[in-house]
Amino acid sequence: MTSPPPASGTAGQPVSGARAEAVARERERLRALRERREAQSADSGFDGFTVRRWRKVGVLGAQAVPRAHTLLRRLADLARDTAHDAAHDALADALRDEPDDRLLPAVRTVLERADPAVAAATLTEVHAGGFLWLSEVGEQRLTALTAGDDTVAVSGSEDPSGAFALLAAFAAERTAAFPPRMLPRVLPWIPLSVLDDLIDAGAVGSEHQPWQYRAEEMEHAYLKARLVPDQVTAEQATTLEWTARERRNAFLAGGESLPLADDVYDLLERVADGDASVVKELERELPRDLVLRLRRLLDGVAVGNWDRDIWEDRGLWRLIFALWEPKAAVNPSRSPLHALMALRQAYDLLCMNDLPRASAQIDKLVLYEAADPAYRAEALNFHAYTLLLQEELDAAGMALEGIRDAHERAESNLLMVRQRQAVSRNDRPAASNPYLDLGLPHGAPSWTSRYRDLRREHVRDVDMSAQLNSAMKRIRDAERDEDWSGFFVLPLDLGVFELPDEVPVTLVPPLPPLTRRTTSHSPEGLALVRQRAVADLLPHLLNAPRRPDRNARTHTP
Repeated sequence: MTSPPPASGTAGQPVSGARAEAVARERERLRALRERREAQSADSGFDGFTVRRWRKVGVLGAQAVPRAHTLLRRLADLARDTAHDAAHDALADALRDEPDDRLLPAVRTVLERADPAVAAATLTEVHAGGFLWLSEVGEQRLTALTAGDDTVAVSGSEDPSGAFALLAAFAAERTAAFPPRMLPRVLPWIPLSVLDDLIDAGAVGSEHQPWQYRAEEMEHAYLKARLVPDQVTAEQATTLEWTARERRNAFLAGGESLPLADDVYDLLERVADGDASVVKELERELPRDLVLRLRRLLDGVAVGNWDRDIWEDRGLWRLIFALWEPKAAVNPSRSPLHALMALRQAYDLLCMNDLPRASAQIDKLVLYEAADPAYRAEALNFHAYTLLLQEELDAAGMALEGIRDAHERAESNLLMVRQRQAVSRNDRPAASNPYLDLGLPHGAPSWTSRYRDLRREHVRDVDMSAQLNSAMKRIRDAERDEDWSGFFVLPLDLGVFELPDEVPVTLVPPLPPLTRRTTSHSPEGLALVRQRAVADLLPHLLNAPRRPDRNARTHTP
């Protein structure tokens, strides 16, 4: 038997002692590695043959095999749920420790149909287990993402969901510069808190209509409330429990008074009631353009003239009437507001027994033939009353003839004038309406208290006291006899003199966007973006495992 040749160097020369020692150390290391692997195989319950089979599909070491089993069981369940038989069969074989070249394509097939969260969790587990299933580039990117490095740069074609671009923008604190071309990729899936961050940064605006990308109705409504609040429906506002929107709608709808909430709508409601004391406070609550509008209203009070856009808002009339005190007769033809003021001014002057000024105002009303029929009838009735006070009964009758068919009270007034004509002048009773002499509407039940107040006020005025006593006696006689036919009645319809009960819509500020309800720069939101970026590495999942490098060949988990 031939003996093995002695160890020799070049040209058959013996090797040096140092080299022999190195060779011996390497042989010892390899022997120890084999023993360690055999021990691991024994401990894990997998024999060397099984471990080598898994090694061929990129799962290195006996300790990695159980991890692969756990992962593949979950994927096998998914494959069963999606009725993908070929993938399920490949995974089932692997779970019987018979993995082959069908394994990685089966994994890829299942993940392509799975939720991104499942794909991300699987790829993360592949990375943690040291499986050689990803390309080197994919492995490098996954390592960076796992380490929290969000600055990974990829091309647009490799960033289908925009997750990498989004992470890079947040990492560089450049969310405002997030590319608009990437928005259609990210808007359908990014967490709401991240979307709010983009809205706050100005990267997403109403022009991008992000609500159109969200399937959930609550998110759809929330995003519209943040960007286009005027387009939010009442039902959506209720769903969002958006009290500011609901309160504004309730105010604009009018109706019953709003509960006090110490906000701009409380002030506007008082303005709608004609409370001029809150004007300054209201100015502090309104935006600049509405403050200027309110000041235009105030400036018009001095001259009794306003632009059309002011008087067309009937909700402002009570405030205007509270502030405006005409110094001369009002021209009713200037606007519907002026027409009502002229009518009310004439009535107030009659109640004050200021006949010269009342007549001047009534003359302007009578000349305005294009007035609303209800206003026209009141003006002619006023005119007839002033003529009656001057005993011009024929003219008074003519004024009433034109409105006798439209108003029952006008008919009774005409009858009173005709009856008066039949009585000689010296035998006629007082012509004035005693209620008006007391400054009250005809038939006012509070006339007794009004009479007492006026008597105290004019206690030293003999003529006024006599006039007040006469009015009191005539009303008492009428109540005793239950006959008021001797009184000229005005106004014909007190409702005509009522101010509009509307809200000042042109002073209502625009609805401010809904305040953000998510956490700014939420760690959880960014974690979900990172998870989506991991899922986007699925194209880097190989159809066959990478060849292990030298470190991988000696890898022991």
